[in-house]
Amino acid sequence: MNVTLAVKQYISKMIENSGPGMKVLLMDKETTSIVSVVYTQSEILQKEVYLFERIDSQSRDSMKHLKAICFLRPTKENVQHLIQELRRPKYSVYFIYFSNVISKSEIKALAEADEQEVVAEVQEFYGDFIAVNPHVFSLNLQGVSRGRTWEPSMLSRCTQGLTSVLLALKKCPMIRYQLSSDMAKRLAESVKQIITKEYELFDFRKTEVPPLLLILDRSDDAITPLLNQWTYQAMVHELLGLNNNRIDLSRVPGISKDLREVVLSAENDEFYANNLYMNFGEIGTNIKNLMEDFQKKKPKGQQKLESISDMKAFVDNYPQFKKMSGTVSKHVTVVGELSRLVSERQLMEVSEVEQELACQNDHSNAQQNVRRLLQNPRVSELDAVRLVMLYALRYERHSSSILPSLMEELSRKGVSERYRRMVQSVVEYGGKRIRGSDLITPTDAVSITKQFFKGLKGVENVYTQHQPLLHDTLDQLIKGRLKDSQFPYLGASSLRDRPQDIMVFLISGATYEEALTVYNLNRNTPGVRIVLGGSAIHNTKSFLEEVMLATGHSGDRAQGTGRHSTRR
Repeated sequence: MNVTLAVKQYISKMIENSGPGMKVLLMDKETTSIVSVVYTQSEILQKEVYLFERIDSQSRDSMKHLKAICFLRPTKENVQHLIQELRRPKYSVYFIYFSNVISKSEIKALAEADEQEVVAEVQEFYGDFIAVNPHVFSLNLQGVSRGRTWEPSMLSRCTQGLTSVLLALKKCPMIRYQLSSDMAKRLAESVKQIITKEYELFDFRKTEVPPLLLILDRSDDAITPLLNQWTYQAMVHELLGLNNNRIDLSRVPGISKDLREVVLSAENDEFYANNLYMNFGEIGTNIKNLMEDFQKKKPKGQQKLESISDMKAFVDNYPQFKKMSGTVSKHVTVVGELSRLVSERQLMEVSEVEQELACQNDHSNAQQNVRRLLQNPRVSELDAVRLVMLYALRYERHSSSILPSLMEELSRKGVSERYRRMVQSVVEYGGKRIRGSDLITPTDAVSITKQFFKGLKGVENVYTQHQPLLHDTLDQLIKGRLKDSQFPYLGASSLRDRPQDIMVFLISGATYEEALTVYNLNRNTPGVRIVLGGSAIHNTKSFLEEVMLATGHSGDRAQGTGRHSTRR
């Protein structure tokens, strides 16, 4: 169950099917992101694809010596663009691949437009999602809900994204959903409807234990996306923002021109792949080792290139050296900027209090620590407001809650009204009234005992005490203890055996902390394979934007990635 590999294989197959010769890859806004996350431009160039174009670009030249590979989402707009293209073809032959199911009527419309008979084939290749890590996918959508209900176009897009993941991984699953969320039930029914309608596509070889799709709602755990992170990938996203594997470093003081935007991809960056889930302390050591390794391999300035063999050795090593030099400068810059932000924003102190709020139940200590940090001028507006949000969620119904006084403190600190309003929005979005889970105070004896022992054991690392709610949910699911009363099956049948292939989808977005949880569960639970997906992968800023859109407190409604047509 590797989503990165699934998308890579689809793209390789498209290029192979078109045969030898020079090619152009025609994409739309979304498929451009889907491809760029799994393949670098240089890798695709090696496959004789010399040009990358957008189907909606008006300024494309006619190049009859090129074959066109079209990889497009099956939206009405894209079909219209293709019809225009086929009426006046710019390339010699067209291989058309849709990233999801396309209707017969639209195929007919394309066939009618192909008067010059330039279309060699039309196929469905189900890469309709962003493969973030091998076990994580995203749909890059922002603002999927209005209140507690779906934004209609978003329900359609999430259904398409999820069914495409199932088809790419060749799974026809049983479905469970979070009962406390009407949105989870709607999405479960919508996915089931497509599986029933397209039953021939989902006719995969039966496995002994059927795969399972579990649909959850972000509002059940609003704490996880509010926490500062300390593992590499999660930290980069939280502090710098990862967008389709790209980081914008243009605001970094004294940044050189070639490092203003860098790509971090585990597929072709060994250092990143090995350090994705390492904590910040370990990354510092590893970057030092990388530097030392680089120094040893670096061609000496005085290196004598006397013989032909010396020159040949230098030339042979140079591409590797150049690649290594790029890797070193990139990671040194990224880690350097993370260190600067950690110290400038005093994130170690902030994070310690966040973790205490998320994991411990000590009100008098919590209120003192939050107040102390709010009075610290070096604590940023965002960090101040997230501390108050965590306090508000943790001590929402505490008899001695000091929330009004903390709100005044934010005001005195000069925190903008927009940020202050968000505190109430977060409670409205993921407070006690909404949650179906025991996010904060466990009620059954087993959970209480578990928490008690967790407290006794002491904590290995104060900055990473927190476990997302997803960890407990999946742990219960794997052990066969996840309550049907809270996570019912859709339909009559249920799973008797321990599940083996599990796909989890989080409406309103997942986080890299949850991706780490799934990575560890996959590593430590033999025989179980889990893939995590979300309508987005959030950091605190994007999560708060999602909350404002859901609670109707945002000035203007943000759109997801590209335009979302209704299905077909």
